[in-house]
Amino acid sequence: MDARRLARTRIDCGREFDVTEWKLSVGCDEAGYALKEYLLGKLADDPRVSSVEDKGVPSASDSTAYPEVGLEVAEGVAHGDADRALLICGTGIGMAISANKVPGVRATTAHDVYSVERSVLSNNCQVLTLGARVVAPELAWALVDRWLDLQFDESSPSAAKVQIINDYDEERG
Repeated sequence: MDARRLARTRIDCGREFDVTEWKLSVGCDEAGYALKEYLLGKLADDPRVSSVEDKGVPSASDSTAYPEVGLEVAEGVAHGDADRALLICGTGIGMAISANKVPGVRATTAHDVYSVERSVLSNNCQVLTLGARVVAPELAWALVDRWLDLQFDESSPSAAKVQIINDYDEERG
C-alpha cells in the first residue's frame, strides 16, 4: 500500500493516530448508481482520499451485470491500482461474492459501524460493499467515513488468522 500517504493526525477516543490518504476505486451496478454518485460527491473533498476512480456504470439505466464491475474493481485492488474499493449494488452481497473470487482480495458487506470496524481491524478487508436498497445515503456515508479512518494492525492477534487466508490464496492462486 505504498500509494498511501499520511495526511494528518486525528484524535479518536482520546488517542492520536495518523490518518492515511487512500487511493480508492468505486464501482456499482444500476441498483447502486445513485448511492455511488452521492458517495463520490462526499469523497471528492475528503482529505483522507488521494484519488477516486469511478468504475461504476455510467447511468442508472446501464444493465452491466454486477459481477463484471465487482471483478474488475477487485482485480484493480489485487494489482495495486487501488488501496481499497467501495462496491455498491442492491444488497452489497453480490458485489462481495464477486470481489471475493479474486485472489488476495477480502471483501465484506457491512450495514453497521461495528461490522465495518471489524472488517478492517480483524479481517483486513480492502473492499467494502454496500446495499443501496438496504442503507440510506446518510448511513452509507457514516459507514464509509468510519472505514476511511481504519487500518489493519499487522501486529494484532488477527494477523495470524488473516495470514491463513493469504496463504490459501497463494496456494490456489
